[in-house]
Amino acid sequence: MEYKDYYKILGVDKSVGRDELRARYRKLARQYHPDVNTTDRNAASRFAEISEAYAVLSDDEKRKKYDALGSDWERYRTSGQGESFDWSKYAAQPRGRGRESGPLWEDPFGGGPADESDFFSVLFGQAFGVRSGSVFSRKGQDLRAEFAISLEEAFSGGKQSLSVGGQQITLTLKPGIWDHQTIRISGKGEPGAGRGAKGDLYLTFLIKPHPDYRLEGTDLYRDFPVSIYAALLGSTQEVQTISGTYKIKIPPETQNGTVFKLKGRGFPVYGKPGRFGDLYLRVTLQLPERLDSREKTLFRELAALRGSTGRERNRLNGYRYWVRALSRSLPCRRQPSAPHRQAGRVYLRRRVCRSSA
Repeated sequence: MEYKDYYKILGVDKSVGRDELRARYRKLARQYHPDVNTTDRNAASRFAEISEAYAVLSDDEKRKKYDALGSDWERYRTSGQGESFDWSKYAAQPRGRGRESGPLWEDPFGGGPADESDFFSVLFGQAFGVRSGSVFSRKGQDLRAEFAISLEEAFSGGKQSLSVGGQQITLTLKPGIWDHQTIRISGKGEPGAGRGAKGDLYLTFLIKPHPDYRLEGTDLYRDFPVSIYAALLGSTQEVQTISGTYKIKIPPETQNGTVFKLKGRGFPVYGKPGRFGDLYLRVTLQLPERLDSREKTLFRELAALRGSTGRERNRLNGYRYWVRALSRSLPCRRQPSAPHRQAGRVYLRRRVCRSSA
C-alpha cells in the first residue's frame, strides 16, 4: 500500500493552523471540483485526494494518529525498509458490522461525500482485511468515454443515448456544450465491491467538424456567398444560419473578404440560457460562369471603359504637368505699376518672378 503525504497534497507545512488549513482546502476544492473544473481529466481524483487530506488533518484525533504513522514510516523509508512496513499497527479496528455511520467528509459544494483511498480506509475507515463480523465495501471504478456529436446537436442540446460498459444511458444535454467538455454522470461506472456504490462515468464530448462553420469559443464563423452584381451595386440578401434566417444589407462596392458581424447570433453559452456568442459572415464573391457572347461583349465594354477612363486621367495629368513646366519657362511680362505692387516685381497669374530690367 502506498503512503499518502496529506500535507504535501494540500501544500501546507506540518505546523499549519486550523484556519489556514480550512482556507487552503476550500481554495483547492473549488479549483478541482468535478462540477466546476470540467476540462481537467484528473480533477475528480485530485478533488478526492484533497478532501481526504483535509478530513484527516482537520480532525485532531486523526491528525495525531497520522503524524505518528508518518514519523514511523519516515524512519522505515530512510532506512530502505519501506516495503516491510507493518501497516496493521495503525489499521482501524472494526466496529460491529460495516464502517462508521455517516460520510467521512462532505463535498463543500453539495455533491455528497467524496471517495476515500485504501490508505484512508485502512487507517480510519475499515478493518485491515476481512475479519469476523466486518463487511468490506469499496466504490466501483470510474469509467471514461468519448461521445461524438454534431455541431447542430451541441447547439440545440436535447436527449442523447449511448452505450458504455454494457449499459444503455440516456442523458439530456444543455445547449452550448463545447468541444472536449467533460461531464460526470454519477453511478454509471463499474459496480462496487460488497456494499460499495457504483463508480461514476466521465463523458467527454467531441464536436464533429462542420463543412460550413468554424467554432471558436462561443463565436461562429462561416463564408457568405455574394454575387459580383450584388457586391458592385448593393443589395439585401437573406442568409440561413444555424441560429436562424437573417437579412443582410450589402453596401455598393462591397469587397471580397468583407466580414459582417451579427451580435448575439452565435453559439449558446453553456449553462446560461439566453446568452450567445457572435456570428461572423465573410463575403466570398461568386463570379459568373458559362458567359454567352452578349455578356462577354458587355464585360469587354466595361473593361475598355474603365481602362480608357484611366488613360484619359493619365493624359490629363500629363497635360497639366507640361502646362506648369511651360509657364515656368516663359519670360515674365512686366505689368503696369500699381501703388500696392512692390518695385522691381511683376506678376503672372499667381506666380511671382523678378524682372530682368
